[in-house]
Amino acid sequence: MNRRNFLTAIASATASKALALPQKRRVAVIGHTGRGNYGHSLDVAWQKIENCQIVGVADASESGLQEALKRLDLSHGFSQYTEMLKALRPEFVSITPRHADQHREMMLAAIHSGARGIYVEKPFCRSPAEADEVLKAARQYGVKIAVAHRNRYHPALFQIDQLLANHSIGRLLELRGHGLGDRRGGGEDLWVLGCHVLNLFHYFAGEPRSCSGILLQDGEPLTRKDIRPGAEGLGSLGANEIHARWHMQSGLIAHYTTFAEDGSDKRGYAAHIIGTKGTISIQIDRDPVAWLSPGNPFDPASRNTPRIPITSSGLGQKETRHDLIAKVHNHALAIEDLILAVDEDRAPMCDGNQGAMTVEMICSVFESHLQGGTHVAFPLQQRDNPLDKL
Repeated sequence: MNRRNFLTAIASATASKALALPQKRRVAVIGHTGRGNYGHSLDVAWQKIENCQIVGVADASESGLQEALKRLDLSHGFSQYTEMLKALRPEFVSITPRHADQHREMMLAAIHSGARGIYVEKPFCRSPAEADEVLKAARQYGVKIAVAHRNRYHPALFQIDQLLANHSIGRLLELRGHGLGDRRGGGEDLWVLGCHVLNLFHYFAGEPRSCSGILLQDGEPLTRKDIRPGAEGLGSLGANEIHARWHMQSGLIAHYTTFAEDGSDKRGYAAHIIGTKGTISIQIDRDPVAWLSPGNPFDPASRNTPRIPITSSGLGQKETRHDLIAKVHNHALAIEDLILAVDEDRAPMCDGNQGAMTVEMICSVFESHLQGGTHVAFPLQQRDNPLDKL
C-alpha cells in the first residue's frame, strides 16, 4: 500500500480488523524508573487497545516497579526484563525507556524471546552499528519493529501529500527544521527532538545521499575537550549549536539548526516544506499539526493572507476526527498499525528501518564535523558514534 492511501486506510482498518480478533494479544512492558522511565506513556498506551492484554512489566527499580504494577493493574512484576521475557514469551513487547543506551539490548532480548512485534521509544538506538545488529536479528526472526515517531501516523500528512502533488505551494525549494531552543539545544536536541524532524524529512524527500554539518560550542568548532557523556544514555556528545544539511533522494536539500536557549520561546520546533508559492509548517505534537502560509517566502508583500490550518479533513477545514487525533498522540494508532503489520506480514508505517535512518542522519552530522565539514556519503562507512573518535 502506498503512503498516500495508508493513512486513510489505517483509520478504518485498525479498529475493525485488529480489534475484531478473538484472542487477546499478550503484551509485556519494559520500563526503567530513573533511567528513562516509561517514555511518553508507552506502557499505558497498550491499555487503550481493546484486544490487547498487558501480562507483565519489568523495572529494575523496585519502587518504580510497584508504581507500574498499580498503573497497569498487575499483581506481579519482574526486576529483570530478560527473566520476564523468558517466563512470559509475549507476542508484543513495549520498550519504553527514553535512555537510548538500553534499546539495543532490550530489542535483541525481545527478538530472541520469540516476540512478533516491538514498539520502541525514540531514538531507536545510539549508532548505525547498533541499528545494523538489531535490524539483522529482526529480519532473521521475522520480527516487526515500530518506532514511536508518532507524527508519522498523523492523517494530516496525507493531506500534505495531496497539496504537494497538486503543486499547491509551487516549486519545492527546500526543507528546513529547527530545534526546540531550550537548554538541550545542540547535540542533545538533535538526538531527542531533531529525530522527529529528520523522520519527516525522510518521509517527504526520501533517503539522504550525503550530509555536511558543523558542531559549535559557544560559537567555536567542537573539539575533544568539549565532549561529555550525553544525557539520556546518548553516548559521547557535545555542542550547543549545530547546523546540518542533507542532500535528499528527491533532490531537495534539507537543513536542521539547533541552538541552546535561542530565545524563540520554543516556537521554532517544526519541519518546513518551502515552495515558491507558500510554506507548509509541521509543528511536532501540536494541534493543528500543520499550517500553510501562502505567498512567496522571499516577498513579504505577497504574504498578507493568514496562515491556513491543515487537518485530517483538508486545507482550511475544521478537524472532525478528534478521536483519531487522540490516538495519534497516545500512540494507539501506531500500536494498532504494528498489530496489523504482524498479521499482514508487512512493515509498520514507521518501522525499524525508518528509526535507523534517523540515527544515521544524526551520526552523519557528527562524521561530517569530524572531517572538517565535508560532505559524507550514505550509507556511512563509519558505523559507530563518530564523536567517540574526535
